[in-house]
Amino acid sequence: MSTNNETSLVLRVCAPDMTSRNGFKWPGVGESVSAPDWKANSECGEGLHGWLYGQGEHDCVSYWQQPEAKWLVLEVRSADIIMLGGKCKFPSAVVRFVGTKSEAADYIVANEPRAASVDVIGLVRLVGDKQSTLVGALGTATAGYRGTATAGNYGTATAGNYGTATAGYRGTATAGEGGTATAGEGGTATAGNYGTATAGYRGTATAGEGGTATAGYRGTATAGEGGTATAGYRGTATAGEGGTATAGEGGTATAGEGGTATAGEGGELRIQQWDAKSDRYRTRIGYVGEDGIKAETKYQLDDAGKFVEVQS
Repeated sequence: MSTNNETSLVLRVCAPDMTSRNGFKWPGVGESVSAPDWKANSECGEGLHGWLYGQGEHDCVSYWQQPEAKWLVLEVRSADIIMLGGKCKFPSAVVRFVGTKSEAADYIVANEPRAASVDVIGLVRLVGDKQSTLVGALGTATAGYRGTATAGNYGTATAGNYGTATAGYRGTATAGEGGTATAGEGGTATAGNYGTATAGYRGTATAGEGGTATAGYRGTATAGEGGTATAGYRGTATAGEGGTATAGEGGTATAGEGGTATAGEGGELRIQQWDAKSDRYRTRIGYVGEDGIKAETKYQLDDAGKFVEVQS
């Protein structure tokens, strides 16, 4: 089948026995289904629910966690669809497909032209030597060499060498050497050597040697030798030897020998320095607001181990 403007394909997931909330039983392929409690309002509930064109956030259900969960593709009258943020609701539908997540994604792509411009939950695409897996909320995306993996909310995205991995809210993104990993709010992003890792609010970003790691508010950013690490408000930023560490208000910026550190109001600076007399490294600590150390100002150590402002 193929839809037109009068109807649209909608994806949803059910328990292995084809039931959903309150024990509602979904029919098989080719059968019609209606909501007994339908109300045409913009509130969750009182209708059938799903993800228009296969894209959306399904953190409101847990059926996807069951290995034998059933993924349904529904044909719905377009005029009846009411959008509810990352999902939609409607009064009735016809079941067009029942199967696994990836099978349902393939069915939508093959039969819904409007799915070509969205990230369909469970979709795996192969373009040349690049494998790109696009999944929605709570999904997992894995791509091979030079691949691109994108996962939605709570997702995990892993890409191979030189790949790019992007995960949504609270996701985890890991990219191989030279790759770029970006995770959403609360996420963790890890990139290999020369990579760039960016994590959102409360995130943790770790980049390999020469990499750049940036974490959002309350995040922790760690970059390898020569790297640059930037963390948000009250974050902790750690950069390797010769690197640059920047932390927000109340945060701690730590840099290796020869590096620079910048912290916001109430923050502290930590820079390593070799103590030849003791034959060991020492960490010099400076506090913003004390001994003339200013907020949002880049510092390095002089030969005597004193914090001095870096002249641009």
